[in-house]
Amino acid sequence: MKPRISMITLGVRDLERSIEFYENGLGLPRMDAPPEVAFFTLNGTWLCLYGRDALAEDASVSGAGTGFAGFSLAHNVRSELEVDQVMAQAASVGAVVTKPPRKTEWGGYAGYFADPDGYLWEIAHNPLFWVGPADDPA
Repeated sequence: MKPRISMITLGVRDLERSIEFYENGLGLPRMDAPPEVAFFTLNGTWLCLYGRDALAEDASVSGAGTGFAGFSLAHNVRSELEVDQVMAQAASVGAVVTKPPRKTEWGGYAGYFADPDGYLWEIAHNPLFWVGPADDPA
């Protein structure tokens, strides 16, 4: 297997609410797609939103999961100020801040929020590790 992730698909309970959160709330660019799915272009990958039960059925597993899913998604930014800005933006459109931004033991600055379905996003600034395009002005 080649070391890459092409797409991240989140099984969501309310597709329209999640589309609103990611497209209009967080400002992710949405691609054209059939009404039962939503795709957003990210830098080198895609985020897909799909009905939770439909995704579980597609994977042949139960859709009844609750609680901590055992993973988080991370969005690395260039500054502590940008961490604060992204966290504030997410909170303003309904995200639940589970850990307010603060200095970390690894020398960075980070916080977490949960999207409308409880998926955890870490917003982080690591001064030693930038994961973004070299020409990104932010």
